[in-house]
Amino acid sequence: MRSYTIGRAARLLGVSSDTVRRWADAGRIPTRRDDAGKRIIDGPDLAAFSVALAAEANGAEGDEGTYTTARNAFPGIITAVKLGDVAAQVEVQAGPHRLVSLLTREAVEELGLAVGMEAVARVKATNVHIDRV
Repeated sequence: MRSYTIGRAARLLGVSSDTVRRWADAGRIPTRRDDAGKRIIDGPDLAAFSVALAAEANGAEGDEGTYTTARNAFPGIITAVKLGDVAAQVEVQAGPHRLVSLLTREAVEELGLAVGMEAVARVKATNVHIDRV
């Protein structure tokens, strides 16, 4: 079974190591000690916690009125808006993830998208590739 250090778990969750330690100290995420005495998190426990954490975040989004078939939601902040004559590019930083969306200029203007605004990037893909690290 794969296990993760506090630091690696923090990078995967998009938070600081101190945050993961606080969650562990509060009993929110189970840890154990390895042979060297370092705290580690078992893979299945980290996976379950990340799903629960995402559910909490999605519940706190306040978008109960939003209905979508796109299940992958990345709440973040708009970091760049590039407008062309017809098309536009919007970048969202969602934790450690940078998402770039190409859409129409009209859509950007109708939504009033601007740098510094909160946004949720929703992704629906027919092909998703998974690389083993």
